[in-house]
Amino acid sequence: MAAENQVRAAAAAPPAPGLSADGMTRRQLLRSVMFATIGGMIGMAAAGAGGMFWPIKLTGFGGIVPAPVKAHEMEIGDVVVVRDGKYYLTRTEDGLMALYWKCVHLGCTVPWNATQKKFMCPCHASVYEITGQNIAGPAPRPLDMMEVIVESDGTVLVNTGKITERTRHEPSHAVKI
Repeated sequence: MAAENQVRAAAAAPPAPGLSADGMTRRQLLRSVMFATIGGMIGMAAAGAGGMFWPIKLTGFGGIVPAPVKAHEMEIGDVVVVRDGKYYLTRTEDGLMALYWKCVHLGCTVPWNATQKKFMCPCHASVYEITGQNIAGPAPRPLDMMEVIVESDGTVLVNTGKITERTRHEPSHAVKI
């Protein structure tokens, strides 16, 4: 009976201090939680850093923006506004040009005046021809131009990420069609 009392006393005794029911101490549990938290933070930082190396596909201004008309559909003297690319597509005797619609004086948006057939800045009265050449006002040079690519089917693509400053308009600036 004495052996039986010892077995009952051992079964009723509380577990050793610091041990949980599955045999893990509180210190081991806290250490596991700490390492899991640190691992999660490092994983999130790595995912964020990896996102920086993923290429961004540019659409709209800063990328290649197609014109809404084909090259052969435009007549001499036509001006097409392309809002997505922030440019005017013009057709002159020399060919096609894509003119950035920002005034070179102080950066205002320069609208096309169809009745006078000129670009007229509303801020400080700079006036530009259809080629972008400045003819009046405080603007120091012509409107900037963008690279124009005409594909074989007549589709006009404008690289709005490649803006070129010029000191004066030259016929060679236009793309022949």
